Parts: sequence; structure tokens; C-alpha cells
Amino acid sequence: QVQLVESGGGLVQAGGSLRLSCAASGITFSSKTMGWYRQVQGNQRELVATITSGGGLNYAESVKGRFTISRDNAKNTVYLQMNSLKPEDTAVYYCNAYYMTIWNTRYDYWGQGTQVTVSS
Repeated sequence: QVQLVESGGGLVQAGGSLRLSCAASGITFSSKTMGWYRQVQGNQRELVATITSGGGLNYAESVKGRFTISRDNAKNTVYLQMNSLKPEDTAVYYCNAYYMTIWNTRYDYWGQGTQVTVSS
């Protein structure tokens, strides 16, 4: 059974920092691309950052230079360090892992989400 458990969300003032963590179980963590997504109620879920098994990084333009994704394969944990937070970063943040089926279809796993609120 796959479980992704996020933690570290909260309320912070603009300009502040937060560090999100996602502990994974039930997957071969070291071989997976891990990601962080976020969603504002009423909007689509959007990509924030991903990190491949080899350490390749990808960021949304809106967070480049402010957010850093990293992973610790020994702890089966992926992190998102968020600096210089802005009110528009307010959202529920979700941890993601996925696999591709033999039919080349993507199947996603999601955590329960953690709320990040940035006050102005």
C-alpha cells in the first residue's frame, strides 16, 4: 500500500520560509520521480517542482529561485524548501509519485495535502 504523508505546512508572513516534507512508503522510493504540486480551491492542481531518481530538477517559473526540492533516499523523504514566500503561494501542497503502466499510461499517487497560507 502506497502512502505519501506530507508535513510542514502552516501560516507564515510574506517573505518568510517553510519546509515541507513528504515521507513515502510502499514504493521503491529511490527509483521514483517525486514531485510537489499545489492547488487553490476552484483551480486546477499545478506543478511546483519535481526531482528525478538521478537528481534532475524541474520548477514552475513562478517558484524558480525561491523554492528548492530535494530528496533523501535513505529516509524515503522528499522536501520542499520554500523561501521568500508570497501571498500567491497560498495553497494546499501535495506530494506526488507516479508510475507508468505497460500501456504507457500514467498512474499517480498523492498525499493528503498540507495547507500553506502566506499572509501579506
